[in-house]
Amino acid sequence: MRPTPVTHAHPHTPAIDNVDPVEIAKFDQGAARFWDPAGPFAPLHQLNPVRLQYVKACAPLAGRQVLDVGCAGGLLTEAMAREGAQVTGIDLAPELLATAELHALDSGLRIHYRAVSAEQLACERAGQFDVVTCMEMLEHVPDPASVIAALATLVKPGGSIVLSTLNRTLKAFALAIVGAEYIAGILPKGTHEYARFITPAECGQAARDAGLTVAGIRGLQMGLLSRQFSLGSDVSVNYLLHLTRPT
Repeated sequence: MRPTPVTHAHPHTPAIDNVDPVEIAKFDQGAARFWDPAGPFAPLHQLNPVRLQYVKACAPLAGRQVLDVGCAGGLLTEAMAREGAQVTGIDLAPELLATAELHALDSGLRIHYRAVSAEQLACERAGQFDVVTCMEMLEHVPDPASVIAALATLVKPGGSIVLSTLNRTLKAFALAIVGAEYIAGILPKGTHEYARFITPAECGQAARDAGLTVAGIRGLQMGLLSRQFSLGSDVSVNYLLHLTRPT
């Protein structure tokens, strides 16, 4: 099967319907156990402190307007709120979003959740966020470049965007799909499709097309036995990309 390259949407003509209902349904199935650290989203619980560490290294959070795109059940969203950020979380999976809202209420956190796409929100709130995050989502939408263009519209001039996604390499296929889904059982089978993985070059080009600057990149490593994540220089499987909008 030949990988599908990232398509590039014009930053001023976002794809409002850039959503895959099959992907939404897949993630909604585990919504009831989202906050169970031993449940189907266990890898996200293990990954979250490392993601937060990188976001904080890229931009201050306290007192800032922050947007978490593809927030799911609110793991990173809540973590950033606890750092003092004023956070908005958006997602199109209704069950996950309801889970996020209830958990924030139970946790006493003020987070604004909305069922809206990045492209739709970009039409309403252009240039209103200091920091925008989009973690483990780009590989689940039909047009990743459309999302990146929307993020470029949403962030303030001088603001930061932090993305994470999976690289389209044989190593990523072996570890993220064969190893994690079929051998170790860390992820449910069918979580990822290899053809939707995105290389850093493709992601960077989409960012530049949207008027963004690539400020940094870090790899994410996970031990299949220890199930511990760490930041490193190897971007061949999972990587974090720091983008900025020029002033």
